[in-house]
Amino acid sequence: MKTLVIDCATEACSVALFDGDGLIAGESRVLGRGHAEQLVPMIAALPDKGKAGRIAVALGPGSFTGVRVGLAAARALAFAWGAELLGYPTLALVAAMARAQHAGAELTVAMTGGHGEWFVQQFSADGAALAPLSSLTPPQAAALAGAALVAGSQAEALVALRGSGSALPLLPDARQFALLRPTDLSADTAPLYGRGPDARLPGAAA
Repeated sequence: MKTLVIDCATEACSVALFDGDGLIAGESRVLGRGHAEQLVPMIAALPDKGKAGRIAVALGPGSFTGVRVGLAAARALAFAWGAELLGYPTLALVAAMARAQHAGAELTVAMTGGHGEWFVQQFSADGAALAPLSSLTPPQAAALAGAALVAGSQAEALVALRGSGSALPLLPDARQFALLRPTDLSADTAPLYGRGPDARLPGAAA
């Protein structure tokens, strides 16, 4: 079965088309902004315009807009093609990419969050999450990150703040989808924002 992978939850925007575990084609761009304008043309540039029987999409955490753009595109295409739709956590893919370079190592993933915080999660050597996802200030993240290896967009900053360990700067890349464990995929495609909303209703209205 062919799988279209969409990952635009962070400053990176990437797409990939797989046949089984084999990569047919893919592209990754570091955009910062503009995911909504870039994503659909990137999918259309894939062989057969990316059409597949299965679609996998990054659920976040990351940019609120990026998460929603990716999910909206994945859900629309899954409906149009009658394709199976699955989701995966963004940090799980970063952890899998890090394990591909450092097999057998526990690691911390640290990614850019909102309002100066970082999304942080601990992973075992076999890729299992050791703790829930957290949105932390940099000092809190440095205190929590116990693994010597740190991967992600804020890896270098965390290692510098902590004063020890090895940093592996990485952004999620849909072309590395085959590195994920089957258990990382879920039919539940609810977004993972990683933190509460910035705006809240007044207590009485809530």
